[in-house]
Amino acid sequence: MSSAVFQIKVPACVDSVELSGLLASPEFLGLWDQDGAYMIYWQGSEESILQKVQEALTHLNATIPILSIQIQRVIPQDWNAQWAASVKPIRIGRRIGIRPSWATMDMPENGIEIILDPKQAFGTGHHATTHLLVEWLEEVSGLIDYRILDVGTGSGILSMVALRLGALTALGIDTDPVAIDCAKDYAIINGFGKELDLRCSRIEELVSQPFEFIVANIDRKTILEISPEFSKFQSSATQLFLSGLLEEDRSEIVALFSSQGWTQQAIREREGWIALQFSVLSSARSSSGLDSRKVIRA
Repeated sequence: MSSAVFQIKVPACVDSVELSGLLASPEFLGLWDQDGAYMIYWQGSEESILQKVQEALTHLNATIPILSIQIQRVIPQDWNAQWAASVKPIRIGRRIGIRPSWATMDMPENGIEIILDPKQAFGTGHHATTHLLVEWLEEVSGLIDYRILDVGTGSGILSMVALRLGALTALGIDTDPVAIDCAKDYAIINGFGKELDLRCSRIEELVSQPFEFIVANIDRKTILEISPEFSKFQSSATQLFLSGLLEEDRSEIVALFSSQGWTQQAIREREGWIALQFSVLSSARSSSGLDSRKVIRA
């Protein structure tokens, strides 16, 4: 007799890729975003999934009352098919479109379209933390011919968008080998070649080299742990964009990176999430095209 299947609903207060990675196990059947909440499907015991979800949320520094986690037993289904059907095309910014291969969407004449077929945990661009960085990349002047480092690349969305916007090369790294395999599939589907380098790697393992742009859409705990590593990739013109942070993380992150030779240029906010832009301290007035005092509420 097969194990019971449970549906667990939790508030979407952390990054879906990070949460799914922590839940990964034979019992984990999938996760998707639905109306501001994450629907998690799990085959096993009710006690095991509650414990696993609570441990994952704690690891991601999310405090959620136990009463806000809803769980119910459900009839087993084709979870991948159900999840895939829930993914719709989206527009981000003025001209960025992300869609699954079976859907179509209206795009402006100079639109940039990225095809991402959903593969359970690895991000289809729907989360606010991704939107913040995609919109910022679109608005930054001087992206042409820049080299991009994408830390925690997941499905590779940020790297692919940056290249479509004119970046010369992009190096996307992630510690999850399954995420990198998915990202490589997406790169092929979208026609990218050697200009997009996707690696299963920790940032500590990379050789020091300059990048004009660094983007990192990861959780607060990881950002704090790896913060000293970003200085290995500085040039006088380097811009650093961090997302995956909550509003209450701002002062801690800004203080830490300021002590490491960075200066905050701008902040962007949406749905309680923030993205921060930093430049190298010696080039605080670099030509980013953004007002360093500006708070953008998206």
